[in-house]
Amino acid sequence: MNTDQRLDTVGIVDPASVFWNLSTAALYEEALARREGTVAAGGPIVCRTGQHTGRSPRDRFLVEETSSSQNVAWGSVNRPISEDRFDAVHQVVTEHLRGKDLFVQDCYAGADPNYRLPVRVITERAWHNLFARHMFITETDRTRLEEFQPGLTVIDVATCRADPAKHGTNSEVFILLNLAKRLVLVGGTAYAGEIKKSVFTVMNYLLPLQRVMPMHCSANVGEDEDVALFFGLSGTGKTTLSSDPARHLIGDDEHGWSDRGVFNFEGGCYAKMIRLSADAEPQIYATTRQFGTVLENVTVNPVTRELDFNDDSVTENTRGAYPLSAIDGVVTSGQAGHPRNVIMLAADAFGVLPPIAQLSPAAAMYHFLSGYTAKVAGTERGVTEPTATFSTCFGAPFMVWPPTTYAALLGERLAAQKVRVWLVNTGWTGGPYGVGHRMPIGHTRSLITAALSGALDDVESQTDPIFNIDVPVSCPGVSSEVLQPRKTWSNPSDYDSRAAELAAMFAKNFASFAEAASAEVVAAGPRVG
Repeated sequence: MNTDQRLDTVGIVDPASVFWNLSTAALYEEALARREGTVAAGGPIVCRTGQHTGRSPRDRFLVEETSSSQNVAWGSVNRPISEDRFDAVHQVVTEHLRGKDLFVQDCYAGADPNYRLPVRVITERAWHNLFARHMFITETDRTRLEEFQPGLTVIDVATCRADPAKHGTNSEVFILLNLAKRLVLVGGTAYAGEIKKSVFTVMNYLLPLQRVMPMHCSANVGEDEDVALFFGLSGTGKTTLSSDPARHLIGDDEHGWSDRGVFNFEGGCYAKMIRLSADAEPQIYATTRQFGTVLENVTVNPVTRELDFNDDSVTENTRGAYPLSAIDGVVTSGQAGHPRNVIMLAADAFGVLPPIAQLSPAAAMYHFLSGYTAKVAGTERGVTEPTATFSTCFGAPFMVWPPTTYAALLGERLAAQKVRVWLVNTGWTGGPYGVGHRMPIGHTRSLITAALSGALDDVESQTDPIFNIDVPVSCPGVSSEVLQPRKTWSNPSDYDSRAAELAAMFAKNFASFAEAASAEVVAAGPRVG
């Protein structure tokens, strides 16, 4: 065993057994033997994450150290922790792992070899290792695995807890990122998504240093190599809308955009499963009937082992992790050319945004910096119903640099490639949450298909008087009334007041960017009366 295959390089000594790079089948066996999950009808393994069924953003900290601190946008998202306190938690973690069986996956983040990050994921639970095997890009060459040198190590210890009084953490949960040591510590939570998003955060720091734009988006490509990007927070439809049988999936959540084109960070998908429909989401549904898929917090009948996707008794944030190879027609290389279209997804809880609108270059920058959507129930601790929020870059919880760093990179690429940008509302229509209803997936798919095919290019549009965006007056397969949200409300004056309220929220949020943004970008926002 060479030095890079020893765990004492990250402080782990005297473990019991260490299982290196087990296959999916072997990890199934280990997880079932340790009673970590249940096999459901069709073959997926169903696991529970305990009390933490979503991310814990208030428990995430970055180490304040000299190599990176000047680049970090410190604040409520990137909260600092000292090197000494990180080291103290690290010691607790390594002591916790003495005498324990451990699972290790050596894999990569980044499909483009020029920007690939070798990642080692060390877990105390077999199913977490299987999750990592799906989420990241695996190395199948055993010789290369023996020579693997990690550029980042993630240690996930679900049953280890911090002491807030001693370690300066917010709670017993900890997600600590040390960019200098290239080391991530996750503990006190069994929610597997913390592993994935920690690696994404590190990529979001590293890639701008190489003039590559990291993006919280899904991506697919059509038969004529027309790439489309779908920006959006969890629950806005990135995975659902990019998994289109008529197009080829590149990836469902995290990508980079270099001078060569777009590349996926991951080797798998992490889809929401709540109320999953075989008709509306056939590709995703098919993965829930396959061996290898990891389902989190999905209800399974103990007798028949059938899955109940409508049961939200554990959480709204039921999830499924599966390799990209489970999707028919996937782009196996994880790479494609420059996009022709960018779609910004907003799940509007106010129910006042149009279902689709085309954005000017200035409006694209405004809405990218704004990142308006609604946090969907269950994606974070404490979120029980859709809540209006502004998440800059459509991924503020994972961005490290100031937002304008990412916006500048995106703006350069949109201009260079002459990309069309669309704002799509996948949220409510006919009224706000609780009164109106969620935009039908069929309508959204028809609108996006029309946008990507160019069918909307010659359609007359009207500028929304409040939101200052260009709304098409017609679209194949969609009623013209649906395109004008004011007409879907029973009381138009109620629409006017709620739209004005949201416009004021946009303006208030954007005030923090007003000095850095150009006058043209500021003027591209909603009009406040």
